[in-house]
Amino acid sequence: MIPPKANGEFVAAMENVLATYEEPYNPACPVMAMDEQPFQLTKEIRRPIPEARGKAKRVDYEYERAGVVSIFVFTEPLVGWRQVSVPDRRTKVDWALEVANLLGTRYAKAQKVILVCDNLNTHTPAAFYEALPPEEARELVKRIEFKYTEVG
Repeated sequence: MIPPKANGEFVAAMENVLATYEEPYNPACPVMAMDEQPFQLTKEIRRPIPEARGKAKRVDYEYERAGVVSIFVFTEPLVGWRQVSVPDRRTKVDWALEVANLLGTRYAKAQKVILVCDNLNTHTPAAFYEALPPEEARELVKRIEFKYTEVG
């Protein structure tokens, strides 16, 4: 992404994230990146015409809308790991429970996890307090260092 002209906050946030990715791998403090993406589900209205000798399969571009789904993608770029999940919803509680699950399984032995994510209103420490008992939320939040890709 090319930073907008005269947007020092954007550049500062991006340089902070890039510097995080340059750090050497530390299993006691791994770097995990997270993003979510909504997808429109579609289904075909007409059956595709199979390919024939010398002709490609032909598909009609008309479709029927079949709903929307969001996916959560978690990656650990320095070790080549990723996990994709499809929650029923994409609320701050859903997000917090996904992160809490990773902190209790994959990152159970990590002292701290650096979490690179955008600053969407669902990606906050407060989400843990809405999803979990306060004591558990506090313990998880103490183990996360948030690195936001955006400011504001």
